[in-house]
Order: sequence, then C-alpha cells, then structure tokens
Amino acid sequence: MKIKEIVEKIEGEAELDFKLNNGVVEDVQISFGFYRGIEDILIGKAPLDSLVITPRVCGICNHSHLIAAAKAIEDGYKSSGIEFKLTQKAELIRDFTLSCELIQNHFKWFYMTMIPYFYELKSIEIKQNYPLKALYPSQIITKAMSIFSGQWPHSSYAVPGGVTCDPTYVDILQSASFIDEVIDFFQKVVIGIDLEEFLSIENALDLEKVQGDLGEFLYLLGSNDYAKKGQSHDRFIVFGSNCGFKSGKSIATTFANVDINYVKEFKQKRGESKGVEYKEKFFETGPLSRAMVAKVPIIKSLHKRYKDSVLIRVFARVREISQLLHSCKKYLDLINPNEESCTLKASLLSQNFEGVAAVEAARGSLIHKTKVEDGKISKYEIITPTQWNLSNSTKEQEGVAIKAMRGSSSTKEATFIFRSFDICSVCTVQ
Repeated sequence: MKIKEIVEKIEGEAELDFKLNNGVVEDVQISFGFYRGIEDILIGKAPLDSLVITPRVCGICNHSHLIAAAKAIEDGYKSSGIEFKLTQKAELIRDFTLSCELIQNHFKWFYMTMIPYFYELKSIEIKQNYPLKALYPSQIITKAMSIFSGQWPHSSYAVPGGVTCDPTYVDILQSASFIDEVIDFFQKVVIGIDLEEFLSIENALDLEKVQGDLGEFLYLLGSNDYAKKGQSHDRFIVFGSNCGFKSGKSIATTFANVDINYVKEFKQKRGESKGVEYKEKFFETGPLSRAMVAKVPIIKSLHKRYKDSVLIRVFARVREISQLLHSCKKYLDLINPNEESCTLKASLLSQNFEGVAAVEAARGSLIHKTKVEDGKISKYEIITPTQWNLSNSTKEQEGVAIKAMRGSSSTKEATFIFRSFDICSVCTVQ
C-alpha cells in the first residue's frame, strides 16, 4: 500500500511517499518540489554580494548563512595570500549573535513543532498555549542579537575581517539583561530547576530532577516508547567550530577528525534537493551530533541506553539551549569595546580565489563554497543540514531520516519522527 503525505510548517513543505506493509512503514521517499536557485543567482555577482543574498536563503538561520558566506570569503582571501586576523571582539560578537539565532530556533521547534504534533499524534488534549511560550523567549533573544546585528532576519553585519557594529558598554549591558530574562524563563518554565544544576546532570538516572515542560515531555516520550523509536545509523558529524562546538565525527563510541574535502553532493532522483555524503556514508547532523562529538556526559549516558532515538534527539536540542545561554553570558563579559571591529581593509580585496567555510547552524553543519574569477563569483555551493539528514536512500544505504521512520506504526507517527530532525525546506532547495 502506498500513501502520500504533505508535511507542512517546516519553513515550506515536503512530500513523503510511504510504502506500507500491514499498516507498518516499510519505506519512504522524500522530495522537495521547489526550486529557488540561490546558487545560480550568485554567479556573476561580486563576492561581497553573497553577504546580502545568502542570508535570504532562510528566515530562521539567516545569521548562519551570513557568517558562512563571510568565512568562505575570508578563507579565499587567506588562500590567495592576504594576511589578516579577526579581533577577539569580532569573534565573540559573531559567536554571540549566532548562539542567539540557535536559541530562538530551538525554542520554536520545541514549543511549536514537537509538543503540539506529539499531542495530536497521541490525541492528548492541549491545555496550554505552547506556541505563545515559544514566542516570548524568541522575541527577547532576538532583541539581544539585534543590538549587534542591527536587525533580524536578513542582516549583513558580518563582513570579511570582522563585523560592522561597534557596541558600547551600555549596549553590552542591555544585551546581557535580555539574556538574563531568557535564562529566567528557561529555568522557571522549560526545566523547572536552576540552569547550572541542569547543566551539571551527567547521568540518565538523574533526569528525574528535570521538571517544567521539558520534564513533562520527556516523561510522555518515554512512556510512549519514543526512547527507542526513531533510531537511525547512529553516525554523527560536525564540521563547524563556532559557538564552542567541536568538529569531528562519532560512530558509536569512536571519535575521529573530519576533512571537508570528503563531502560529496549528488543529484537525487526525486525533487529539487541534493543528497550529501561523507566518504560515501550518510551521517546525522545537528545538536545530538554536536553533543556526541563533544562527548557530553549526559548525552553519552542517554545514548548508551537509547541510541539515536527521538527522545535523545529532543533532549539534546533543548539541552543545547542551556549550553548556549551559559556561553552567551561569557561572550558578553569578554567583549572589549575598544578593540577593532574589522581588521581587513577594502584595498586588500582579492580578485581570484576559492574559499570554503563550515558553520554550525541550528539544524547542523552548514557549508559554503565559493569560487571567484576576475572579481566575480563563478561558482557557489551551499550544503545545508537538512540535506545531511533527509537524503534519500541509495542502493548502498538508507537515508538518515528514512531509516528512522522505517518500522513506524503509522504515517502519522513517521511524520512526527521526521519532524524530530528539525527540517528546513527552503534551505534544502536553496
């Protein structure tokens, strides 16, 4: 039996073609029907135009695309012989704003996607306005980042050599007050305990300490067997090193370094999106991957019990909020307003270069590659996190999300597992 499902509210939509056997999901094909052509639009443009165009790829992770574009140009400049180094101030501001972007995305995913769709899946009456809970901290964290970025979304404050903003001590204090407000919400509403106590949890048995909306949701997932459902290849990869994240790959208990040169895109038979592999294997990317590569004790403890299930995927993403909030406080404390914001002079621009950069976006590793000839972009390549997680199966192996959905008791359950990867349709078909 075959059933087609249209999954909406994922920054666009996706088409899932299910093959069922006695009501159980046996196979899935994923397709994205849009074509936007951002990579083609960039051809013939000046390199700096990518700082304005690529943030328009997505309304959720536009900072990630901006910083990836800036870093790709910086990499190209350095490879062509231009020497410069970003100040600590510029690095801290980039990490701060990008952390804020990740935080607001994680709140929205948790409250506007995972909880409501699980309640619908299990026919549980919704007694709270969860989307409204997402909007409050997201609005506050956006104010904090906008002090440096000028606006959100689609800002262009990051440039080769640094940033364009020049914050004062008052700006930093104001931003810090917004972070404190979000921390207060996270402690009281999401986890029900102190932030530091939450971050100190290292053993799965101690998760009973977690209260709030997260504690309640983890209980619901566990009692409905989602501590084991949604398992995939158990392979994780991270390419970016921003916001304190560590690059590398993790397969079960084995860690290894990664080389971006082994990343390969391929045209899929269905839809407009491309698949992507690392050394001819599919890897999961995102908060769970970042935690596995960083060997976060509580994630390793949960993984030992449940592997790469829906429950651990949810916990890893919400826990990353606490980690990022904690880091944001440190970034603001370390910013020195007296340092230069940008160290690269306009007279040092290169006319011919190739550059590549990887940034950890909300959904996982984002890669930008640019090639410039005679001052114009001749080739631009964007590889997004959703491409990693949602590549279709090949003759050799199953796609990450497809393997996770196989064995689901219904298409409704499968689409819930599908959403646990925090999909972005528009990024995938950029």
